[in-house]
Amino acid sequence: MPKNILIIEDNRDIANLIMINLRGKHMQVEHAADGNTGLRLALTGRYQLVILDLMLPGMDGMDVCRTMRKEKVNTPILMLTAKTSELDRVLGLEVGADDYLTKPFSVPELIARVNSILRRSGEYQSSPAAEKSESLQCGDLYIDPDKRQVLLNDNSIELTAKEFDLLWHFASNPGRVYSRSQLLSSIWGYGHDGYEHTVNSHINRLRAKIETDPAKPKYVMTVWGVGYKFSSDLAEKSA
Repeated sequence: MPKNILIIEDNRDIANLIMINLRGKHMQVEHAADGNTGLRLALTGRYQLVILDLMLPGMDGMDVCRTMRKEKVNTPILMLTAKTSELDRVLGLEVGADDYLTKPFSVPELIARVNSILRRSGEYQSSPAAEKSESLQCGDLYIDPDKRQVLLNDNSIELTAKEFDLLWHFASNPGRVYSRSQLLSSIWGYGHDGYEHTVNSHINRLRAKIETDPAKPKYVMTVWGVGYKFSSDLAEKSA
């Protein structure tokens, strides 16, 4: 089934370039040229990916992203930005973007990022491997990979696609320590120097949702100087 992609980009040349190449990969693409229109479309939840420019007329990309997450729309977001400062990139991730790409970008890199996000999104549930996955009970945390559902003390926790992928990756391998570069490769599908803040930001957001005290986590723990691990004392397969 073709993937449905929403592009929110005010530069017509860039938007056309993305649309032509994604349609060449047999994806269905819709386009919005301003933030307000883009948000209205994004809130329908009918897309597998939103490609979101940072600088937009009307509502900017940060506010679009922030509002989507506030409204519990967990569609993966690939943020495009002409800004090169690390602060702008990290802020995009902090407000809920799953990944970012700095302009000017190459078409092959864009396609690789899109494919990586789609491959690891909820669409993978139709695969035989996913159908056989067992749920995990980790202390007060329950994780169902087939439904991509997370419960904390029986209360539903809303996670973005990348946050869920991180949590499942950790919980499926309790006690194993992962460096940031290993997590980039496993979860995002690429490993570039300088992208470590992608991992840091997502783990901080994940902890804010599942930890009673994010400053003293009991699930996703920091191994100083190395990376992160999931507590080996909590994970067990659910009956």
